[in-house]
Amino acid sequence: MMGAWASSPKTGTSSGPVAAVRWMEPEPPSDASLAERARAGDRAAFEHLHQRFARTVHGLLLAHVPPNDADDLVQEVFLSAWRRLETLRDVERVGAWLLAIARNAALAIGRRARTPELVPAPELLSSAAASRPPQATADGAEILGLMRELPEAYRETLALRLVEGLSGPEIAAATGLTHGSVRVNLHRGLQLLRERLRQEGYA
Repeated sequence: MMGAWASSPKTGTSSGPVAAVRWMEPEPPSDASLAERARAGDRAAFEHLHQRFARTVHGLLLAHVPPNDADDLVQEVFLSAWRRLETLRDVERVGAWLLAIARNAALAIGRRARTPELVPAPELLSSAAASRPPQATADGAEILGLMRELPEAYRETLALRLVEGLSGPEIAAATGLTHGSVRVNLHRGLQLLRERLRQEGYA
């Protein structure tokens, strides 16, 4: 009698539970397990962390610095993280730890580049906005510039969502924020960004 372990007449491969187990894909390692291995000196594990978090790090950097600086800083952030792995106390929060390194790197760039700025008079701002044609739309660089003027929590969450395309749950997992905090930051951040666009004369 042909049992559950018989070969398939079409393929010659085993059918039943054994075949299912054989073709089951292995579960990808968790962020925490990769961080644990990287902290022990496993470069391949750290490469996996780089692949998983590069977009998130880039998005956070864009919330603080211009795109060219963000592109350059991504590699610096991961090099710094590799050298400082012994300071990672909680492997479950490796994403938040990487973003803290990125945030500090971006703020350091901002402090070095900061120069005194002239604050235009309100009437000049109104004149600049009025000079734009009706229904003018802002380009990506202008939107990023206005986004960087928002409070930190809002602009970081917005950059991860609007620029890097991360979902709400992905942002929460990467940053350590609660799902509710991510929703609030996105909602309030978008309100403030739209208001800034209107102030600049964009539709």
